[in-house]
Amino acid sequence: MGLYLLHSGKIAILAVQPVLLTLLLAAVIGPISLGGWLFAGKSLAPKFSRMNPANGLKRMFSPTALIELLKALAKFALVLFVALSVLSADIDDLLRIAHEPLEKAIIHSIQVVGWSTLWMACGLILIAAVDVPVQLYQAHKKLLMTKQEVRDEHKDQEGRPEVKQRIRQLQREMSQRRMMAAIPEADVVITNPTHYAVALKYDAEKGGAPVLLAKGSDFLALQIREIAVAHEVMLLESPALARSIFYSTELEEEIPAGLYLAVAQVLAYVYQIRQHRAGKGKRPDPLKDLPIPPDLRRDS
Repeated sequence: MGLYLLHSGKIAILAVQPVLLTLLLAAVIGPISLGGWLFAGKSLAPKFSRMNPANGLKRMFSPTALIELLKALAKFALVLFVALSVLSADIDDLLRIAHEPLEKAIIHSIQVVGWSTLWMACGLILIAAVDVPVQLYQAHKKLLMTKQEVRDEHKDQEGRPEVKQRIRQLQREMSQRRMMAAIPEADVVITNPTHYAVALKYDAEKGGAPVLLAKGSDFLALQIREIAVAHEVMLLESPALARSIFYSTELEEEIPAGLYLAVAQVLAYVYQIRQHRAGKGKRPDPLKDLPIPPDLRRDS
């Protein structure tokens, strides 16, 4: 009798194996096909915040939790309906099994279980066909940011306006301090005389064109003139040339080629003035009608 039961058990196990393997593969392949293979070691680490009863109650009674509960009840009801339908359809076969020989009863039971499993799987597939798109939609919706979140992220990436304004202000102040510190090195400061002032330096050893060390208008122009006077840098009044350089040249850049001739005359005049003051030559005539191209000329 024992050998007979053992033989029958082997037959039952071999018959059930395909069903069990199918369920195992479905349990593994299903999640991987949806979300890919993902192993998160952090999930295994203890997290004491999860043990807080208050947080647990908040999660239990949140709108999301209630919706998930309703979905779970609907799934359970569908599975229960399929199970009862299968049971009612196979009730006669199940009653006959009790009167069949053991080996035949096992095979017959496996057939009933197989068909029941198939119908249950169809019910679960129906649930998955509805639930999986809903879950994907909800996950996608969570990833989408609201307009305010987009604005906040943009502010974090690009910098908040008040912070950017303060940074620009500090940059201007630092640039202005560097500019003022460079004025004593200038060869000449050309003025408007009151509205504009530009400081130029020409390095004969390096070659190239004269470089703009400083420029300013109104109050800043006044400061440039004061620093130039304090450091004995020559002031030259030439409104048209001062405006042209102010609008055409950036700090620490060479003047445009169109102003080479006019600035060369200014530097030559400055050199002659210095020679005259040193008693090495006569005083040069004042500069008149400096050549400024029309495209670089700016009206007052």
